[in-house]
Amino acid sequence: MRTEVIEISQSGKSYKAISKALGLQRTTVRAIIHKWQKHGTVVNLPRSGRPTKITPRAQRRLIREVIKDPRTTSKELQASLASIKVSVHDSTIRKRLGKNGLHGRFPRRKPLLSKKNIRARLNFAKKHLNDCQDFWENTLWTDESKLNYNNFAKMSGPKFLQSAVTDSLQVIANA
Repeated sequence: MRTEVIEISQSGKSYKAISKALGLQRTTVRAIIHKWQKHGTVVNLPRSGRPTKITPRAQRRLIREVIKDPRTTSKELQASLASIKVSVHDSTIRKRLGKNGLHGRFPRRKPLLSKKNIRARLNFAKKHLNDCQDFWENTLWTDESKLNYNNFAKMSGPKFLQSAVTDSLQVIANA
């Protein structure tokens, strides 16, 4: 697009004519032409500012380590980078990971089920699979755990249910 602006400009057309022909703002056309006159190019020029301390190689290493072990702390990553002589602050590491879509989050809270509890639930379900509706209407469901509505609301929802079912099935398969 920028090269087209320059080509049309060199043919002697005005800013207004170029902007109409290409559907750009007049100020955009003017800026492109001035950049061409000043620098002789229309590509993006390097900006001023401090160069990054983390090299592309070190950044790839960070991402690889976090993907391998998502619970790695920024301090551990900082020590890992220090071993290859890259000295950066842990907040720099967190920012760089965040720019690559790897944000630090707390894991989702899920109810704790032991393998024994999972087996007992599965046996109960198999045993009562074909029971009639009257049986279930006369069943009193109790347990010893306290259930707060607010905590349950945080743990409910399709994401939670899907992960709980998946985790349960994995444990059952391994049992």
